[in-house]
Amino acid sequence: MELKSHFTFSKQQRSGILLLLLVIVSLLCIYWFVDFSEEDTFDISSAEIVSAQKQMDSLRLVEIENRKPKKYPFNPNFITDYKGYVLGMSNEEIDRLLQYRKEGKWINSATDFKKVTGVSDSLLNELSPYFKFPDWVTNPKPKNNFKNYKSEKGFAEKPYEQKIDLNKATEEQLQQVSGIGEALSKRIISYREKLGGFSNDIQLYNVFGLEPSVVQRTLNLFTVKTPKAISKINVNTASASDISTIPGISFEMAKKIWEFRRLREKLTSIQELDKIEGMTERKLQLIHLYLSVE
Repeated sequence: MELKSHFTFSKQQRSGILLLLLVIVSLLCIYWFVDFSEEDTFDISSAEIVSAQKQMDSLRLVEIENRKPKKYPFNPNFITDYKGYVLGMSNEEIDRLLQYRKEGKWINSATDFKKVTGVSDSLLNELSPYFKFPDWVTNPKPKNNFKNYKSEKGFAEKPYEQKIDLNKATEEQLQQVSGIGEALSKRIISYREKLGGFSNDIQLYNVFGLEPSVVQRTLNLFTVKTPKAISKINVNTASASDISTIPGISFEMAKKIWEFRRLREKLTSIQELDKIEGMTERKLQLIHLYLSVE
């Protein structure tokens, strides 16, 4: 491409070109030699700014804490592979725990957990506040053998042959007992009909309004001689709803029995239920009539 000499431009055009060059040179000089920086007049050290910054930092920390996975109370006997991983346990520590549980053994304290798994003290201190053991571990009841239970009746009990069959007793016969009037005798007969017949003397304690002392006096004159057969429920497969069908056992107690069995995976004896909080000797005797271990 052939360039034109500037002399070929008119005088007015040459003046315009020269003016443009002067403007470019002037702008370059201004850019390089003039300081355009301005002093920052925003004071971040003021009390208001510092206070606002602290509040923002506090809110940021709260948000970070809220995003962390939350821990809830748990029974360390039932830690799975995934649960152990989330809690920060190594594969070896989890395997030791699972092997211990396969042997039918139970962890009943934070000390047991450390001994079995070999976790570090720092991890144990972090996890142990969330350990939740059943009441029969944390608040064990003194052992009592209900078979040895003997109440003070205050009278000599009549022999079996002289007693009247409780399943055939009439209202008039029941009213011979001190403490049983017309209302209570009707209630005993009504409860007997509801059961379809008594299966054991212990069931008489479930009649509403009968004091234990009155029951003892009643059983001195009456006893079950023609017991109703009971189809027992396998406690190792029964649900809480199934157990609550036992007369005299509330759903709350049925749930405790179910949870107790679930924590132990399997019961070998009904007698083990005496460790449950709120379980009395009479209730355990009653449960023996309706539950079995298979």
